[in-house]
Amino acid sequence: MVSLSAPLDGRPTNGRPTDGRPTDAESLIARLLAVRADMVRQTEADEALLAGLHPDQRESGRNLLHYLALRRHDLRSLQGPLARLGLSSLGRAEAHVLASVDAVLGVLHRLAGRAWEPEGPAPLGFDEGRQRLDAHAEALFGPPPSGRTTRILVTMPTATAEDDPLVLDLLDRGMDCMRINGAHDDAGSWARTIRHLRRAETATGRTARVLMDLAGPKLRTGPVGPGERVVRVRPVRDALGRVVRPARVWLTLAEAPLPPTAPSDAALPVPGAWLARLAAGDRIRLVDARGSKRTWDVESVGERGAWATADKTAYVVPGTRLHLKGSAGELGAAVGDLPAREGFLPLHVGDLLALTRSDAPGRPAEADAAGARPATVGCTLPDALGDVATGERVWFDDGTIGGVVEAVEADRVLVRITQAGERARLRADKGINLPDSPLRVAALTEKDLADLPFVAAHADLVALSFANTAEDVRLLHEHLAALAAPGRPSPAVVLKVETTRGFENLPAMLFEAMRAPACGVMIARGDLAVECGFERMAEVQEEILWVCEAAHVPVVWATQVLEGLAKNGFPSRAEITDAAMGHRAECVMLNKGPHVVEAVRVLGDILRRMQGHHAKKSSMLRELHLAHVAPAHTASAAL
Repeated sequence: MVSLSAPLDGRPTNGRPTDGRPTDAESLIARLLAVRADMVRQTEADEALLAGLHPDQRESGRNLLHYLALRRHDLRSLQGPLARLGLSSLGRAEAHVLASVDAVLGVLHRLAGRAWEPEGPAPLGFDEGRQRLDAHAEALFGPPPSGRTTRILVTMPTATAEDDPLVLDLLDRGMDCMRINGAHDDAGSWARTIRHLRRAETATGRTARVLMDLAGPKLRTGPVGPGERVVRVRPVRDALGRVVRPARVWLTLAEAPLPPTAPSDAALPVPGAWLARLAAGDRIRLVDARGSKRTWDVESVGERGAWATADKTAYVVPGTRLHLKGSAGELGAAVGDLPAREGFLPLHVGDLLALTRSDAPGRPAEADAAGARPATVGCTLPDALGDVATGERVWFDDGTIGGVVEAVEADRVLVRITQAGERARLRADKGINLPDSPLRVAALTEKDLADLPFVAAHADLVALSFANTAEDVRLLHEHLAALAAPGRPSPAVVLKVETTRGFENLPAMLFEAMRAPACGVMIARGDLAVECGFERMAEVQEEILWVCEAAHVPVVWATQVLEGLAKNGFPSRAEITDAAMGHRAECVMLNKGPHVVEAVRVLGDILRRMQGHHAKKSSMLRELHLAHVAPAHTASAAL
């Protein structure tokens, strides 16, 4: 028998490891038995909850209860002594919690010199836990593709409603699931995209599930008053300020403006009589909005308009006088009406911003005889302001601008800006996050309810945006059940976790979702990072992965995966690392972009490579290439 009170490395330790805890088997057994008793007690207390789950989900629900009870204890003081004994430190127990604890207890009892048999029914075994997660992933996303188990979900651009080859290319490169964003386009466009997928499936022999993402309640800034009616005419310069390409200005009929016949830097409406006098080689002189004198050269004249080039930057507004001096003599004209620039609110640290219930256009801060008036903007969900209290945080535009509620009034909330860049500008339709406020906003909006009949008839999965409570999940299940057609299963629900409240209520939402035979979770890392704080994002996504693995619920790793590659054709190093982390989920989502087909190929390659090294949290000790490369000193010795 091994004496566990003796020093494990031969050095005197007075029976204690470096963390100050005794290493004798009896102490470890007593502490682990107390944890186990709490796990069993918790499960017995929630038998009614388990009875309400779908039969295929009950054992997974029981395992989730075990895991939650286990993680209510701080196990760090146990993990060191267990690891020093060569035993499991319970760090990879998610999929089979009670079986892991029982296995460790069994070995500890044998080391202590006595037998031990756990009471009660046999827990979910080691292999069975992983098998259940794999089965649930297959039920949700379909069979895994050859060579990898992590699926790829791709967001469809609007163009796929008309572009049949794009869907074919995506499917052929490795797309396993198609995401249609319900916040954009309409049912006709969605239906055409799905028809293109079905044709592509026939052509490639591959299949893909359809996920419809409900728009959900979007808390965003309201309209902002228009900006100045000004056009900037600017040539392209190199790093030394030298012009490498003059600006190209399209001059068109003010009476019937026509779009440019080629790429342009500016389009200006001018009177037709004046335009008719232009000829190639003429010179146009003007004084711009800043009082700067400028000269443009007329390059060509056609039936639809004329092209001029400019070597210096000019700011042109309606009424700017253009003077023509050419072969036909001298003639002046005024630039016609110009579109207003998109409005914005300039904000700085220390500024006050009024969030209002009004849909009137927002305006920047002003000073008048009565004093300074703060910048003002409305919000798309005015009722949400009733749930806000002083001292709570507010974030705008994906966290680029932040503030704290300073006062709550009947028709507005005053926010003191605490974080803003040097040139921070708040525009219309930018996201608002209220991470500290207990918002009473239903996850299902009127638009979502109107879209559900299409979803129930065409989708395999439906993503519940801004899922915050178990009640949100229950209501969606009820609506889907009412819309179910004979012989067609209801779409499986995927919970989008994108708020602090949704994260904190995840276990309750999982138990509600597990009343159905299949469900999933999407880690919507964009809004979630703003809500919980970027410094906590890594920790939060880990906790979601752990809890979902304990429930054997598949996870979608979403938001900005290979974003640079999909949009610009070049990934960053950080993106590659992030994509590699995605293999720990059952599915990884890519957003749309001009290079999304290449992004699918690259992601598939990354996932296949990582699968040989990791399975969830466990390192896979496959043959390592570097182990075959002899160190320099070994190679020299051999010579």
